[in-house]
Amino acid sequence: MTVFPLEGLAVAYTTRSGDERGLGDIGLVAVVDDDGDSDGEELWWLARDLGGRVHSGDQARWILTQASRARMVKSGDLPSTTWTAHIRRRFELDSLFANHEVLLTGRISLPNQ
Repeated sequence: MTVFPLEGLAVAYTTRSGDERGLGDIGLVAVVDDDGDSDGEELWWLARDLGGRVHSGDQARWILTQASRARMVKSGDLPSTTWTAHIRRRFELDSLFANHEVLLTGRISLPNQ
């Protein structure tokens, strides 16, 4: 789990594998919100408004790019964190991007952080 700031939001990024290969082909990027006020749509708005992306596929790639950048610079790594995600959106990419086939967005709770 990597937690990073993005335009006033705390955002969490982790990966999951869709099968037994363990490749992390599913990217989960979610707004950290223990109160339940967010549904993660803020990420898509940022991709549109800040990233200038109008198509859903481009927005998904922009979101994954921000998360991948945070992971590369080791921004707030929490390797053993317990979390609960509330998925709002599942987006299947038209081709592999940043080793992901699927992007999940929503909100995430990180108790005791």
